[in-house]
Amino acid sequence: MYLHVGEEVLLRTKDIIAILDIESASSSPFMEEFITRQDQQIIYLAKGTVKSIVVTGNQIYYSPLASGTLKKRSQKLSVQEF
Repeated sequence: MYLHVGEEVLLRTKDIIAILDIESASSSPFMEEFITRQDQQIIYLAKGTVKSIVVTGNQIYYSPLASGTLKKRSQKLSVQEF
């Protein structure tokens, strides 16, 4: 199954490690350290406000979609993976 995380980006749900709210992630010193260490692997999908962070094994995506929206979308059966 795939999840639309912003712009024209689809991620396989089995590759997603975490979907984090930007406010809770930015208030954690551990998350800030993790993000700064992964600086070369960050992809900005938001042209305006970033609302969530999607972490995969290879990259980190800054998404304009809310973490609750992404959670709901991930629970729907839409595009099946073959």
